Amino acid sequence: MSFSSDTKIELARVEAAKKCCMLAEIAGFIRVSGSVKLVGGGKMKLVIATEHPAVARHYKKLIKEYFDVDATLEIEEGTSGLTKGRQYILTLDDREDQRAELIMRETGILMIREGMNYISDGIYSGLIRSKCCRKSYLRGAFLGIGTMSNPEKGYHYELVCATEVLANDLKKLLNSFVDINAKVVQRKKSYIVYVKDAGQVGDLLNIMGAHQQYFELENIRMKKDLRNQTNRLINCDTANLDKTLNAAERQLAAIELIETEKGLGFLPQKLQDVAVLRKENREATLQELAEMCDPPMKKSGLNNRFRKIEEIAKKIEESRKLI
Repeated sequence: MSFSSDTKIELARVEAAKKCCMLAEIAGFIRVSGSVKLVGGGKMKLVIATEHPAVARHYKKLIKEYFDVDATLEIEEGTSGLTKGRQYILTLDDREDQRAELIMRETGILMIREGMNYISDGIYSGLIRSKCCRKSYLRGAFLGIGTMSNPEKGYHYELVCATEVLANDLKKLLNSFVDINAKVVQRKKSYIVYVKDAGQVGDLLNIMGAHQQYFELENIRMKKDLRNQTNRLINCDTANLDKTLNAAERQLAAIELIETEKGLGFLPQKLQDVAVLRKENREATLQELAEMCDPPMKKSGLNNRFRKIEEIAKKIEESRKLI
C-alpha cells in the first residue's frame, strides 16, 4: 500500500461534524470525480467514480446521511488505458427519483445562467465560506484526484485537474491556509496543483484530517534528517582524517629526507625530539603527539616545529637539485 493510498484510507474514516462541512466534502468529491449524463425525458444521471473501495463506501454513506438518498454502488473492471484496474461507481439517477439534479444544484455543480442550466467549471464560493468547510472541500477533492509521494523519496502533494479554471480555484483554496504556497503547472492536457515543501505537505495532511499520516511523515522526515546529519558528520570526520594522514605523510617525508641527507643530529634538539616522536607514532594525530611530548605541548607549538622541519627539508631538497 502506498503512502497516498494510506492517506486516502485514513481520510475516508474522517466524519464531518457539521452539515455544512458534509455538503462541502461531498461537493469537493463530486466536483472532481463526477460526470453528468442525460438519460432521456430531461432527466439526469450523476456518475461518480473512484479506484478506492473505502472512498466509495465513505461517500455512499455520506450522501445517504446528508441527502437521504441511496446511491447505487457498482464495481467495474477497467479494460482501457485510462481505466486500468477496478473502478467503484456511485450512481444517482433521476429516473429512480434519486434527485440527482437537486444534488448537483446544492453542490454548486449545476447552475443557471439566463434561464439555462449549465455545468460549472470551478468551485462554488458559497460552499467554502468558513475555514471548516474549506478543509472539508479540500478533503473531498484530494480523495477524488489527489496523490502524495512517499516521504522516503520526496515531498510532493498534487491534485490533477481537467480544467485550468478548477486548478486555479483549488490553488486559491489551498493558499487560503496560512503558509501554504501551492502552484499550478500544465502537464499534457491536465493542470496540476502541487505543493513540494516538506513542511507544507505535512500541514496539508493536518488540514485535511490525516493526523496519523502527518505523524508518519514527520517520523520519516526526522529519520531522514538524522541520517543526513550523521552522513555529514561522517564526511567531516573522514575529511579531517584525510587531512591528518596527509599532514603526517608530509612530516615523515621531510624527516626521512633530513635523516638520509644529513642525519637527525643535524636538527636542533627540540626538532630532533618531535621528529623521533613522529617516526615512532606514524598514525597519531597532532593533538595526540602534543600530549606525548615531555612536557606536553600545545598543538600550535608542535605544529610550528613540524613546519620548521618541513622548511629545512625543503632547503635540503633545493640545494640537492643545484648540485
